[in-house]
Amino acid sequence: MSEFIKTLMHGRRFKTAVQDLPLEELKTFGIKLTELIAARQKQVDKELVINAERKEKIEAIRLQMAELGLFIEDIGMTSDTKAVKIKRAPRPAKYKINSGGEPLTWTGQGRMPTVFKNALEAGKSLNDFLI
Repeated sequence: MSEFIKTLMHGRRFKTAVQDLPLEELKTFGIKLTELIAARQKQVDKELVINAERKEKIEAIRLQMAELGLFIEDIGMTSDTKAVKIKRAPRPAKYKINSGGEPLTWTGQGRMPTVFKNALEAGKSLNDFLI
């Protein structure tokens, strides 16, 4: 919780924070806060109406399904269905080095292979190994 919110929510902190404000500024603050509260209340009421309508529609569909003897599984969707994770394609190799006559590649991602590390310590640069 931010320090500002803590101050607003705590009675004595709030009183201390606003004690030096002129009365007109406090009234303006009160008016703006009242407007914010009214706007938020309208938003909450609207969401409640939408949710109530949605629940009514869902219940009507459930009743129709029960009358027809259908189940969710019959539709091909279950509540246990999880989204299929799509694997990304492996990254292409960016660097190549010959180690003991055997080529070794590295994408440049993750931990640097020891062969590349040793070559860099010997004075070479990564640009020398670009594919």
